[in-house]
Amino acid sequence: MTYRQAGDYQIPNLQLENEGEKPLGKYGRMRRAFLEQNNPMLLNDMILTESLFPHLWEIEETAKARVEFLMEQYLKDSPAPDKETQQMAWVQHMNSLKAQAEEVVMTELINS
Repeated sequence: MTYRQAGDYQIPNLQLENEGEKPLGKYGRMRRAFLEQNNPMLLNDMILTESLFPHLWEIEETAKARVEFLMEQYLKDSPAPDKETQQMAWVQHMNSLKAQAEEVVMTELINS
């Protein structure tokens, strides 16, 4: 292990191995913010054991897949208006469905 000098102290040079493999998306960043605010001890433990970034990447992938699945289900239950003739109604409907799907994902994955 290598150390760096900081005043009168020797501080170990620690670096996470998994940090730079791929960027975090929206849901991974939201999960990290949730852990920072609500469970900082778990966050610190995950950082020290280097399991934080794999966990966040897994949450990101799972959340994206769940939102897509829920959007398909919601579209089957409540079809969107015709996109060619009612563009604004279509956009409003799709945004509403996405908000519903993201609310479910927030409850199930991010804030749990």
